[in-house]
Amino acid sequence: MKIFGWLYDKVLSWSQHRRAPAILAGLSFSESVIFPIPPDVMLAPMAMTQPQRAWQFAWITTVASVLGGITGYWLGYFLFDPVVIPLVEWAGYEDKLVRVTDWFHAYGFWIIFIAGFSPLPYKLFTVTGGMLSVAFVPFVMGSVISRGLRFFLVAWLLKTGGPKMAVHLRTYVDRIGWGMVILAIIAYVWTR
Repeated sequence: MKIFGWLYDKVLSWSQHRRAPAILAGLSFSESVIFPIPPDVMLAPMAMTQPQRAWQFAWITTVASVLGGITGYWLGYFLFDPVVIPLVEWAGYEDKLVRVTDWFHAYGFWIIFIAGFSPLPYKLFTVTGGMLSVAFVPFVMGSVISRGLRFFLVAWLLKTGGPKMAVHLRTYVDRIGWGMVILAIIAYVWTR
């Protein structure tokens, strides 16, 4: 099945929308709180097809993501029991919450840095950071540095490749997409 090619084409079309920077900001903000799709899926084609604006898009993504992270932190801080716990139970993420809490206790500041840069679901760490009342300023600094590094790296890679990379990426997008699905299933099974 070649569904990833279709999705790739769709995301590329969204990245050309006249309100694409606002959509990117909304996606970046919401992903740091609750939304499951990372902003890289929008940032990458925008930086690739409009390389002259790649740094602007990286800034938008970073700022909106950190603001979303701060919102997630305060959500965890003030509304963990009445709002977050029912959502965690509904989604069946109790074990993930325990694991993230353990990581906070073991790694402190560094877990925010790692979660912000890696493909780990950053939203789990923002909300849990608030729930655990981790120091706010280091939380924000770790978020700014890690999210900035990640999004500026994505922007640089795609800016460097430019529109020519879009053509090459389109050729392999289905293989890459299915490879990521297989890796996600393996990771899920391995962590259970």
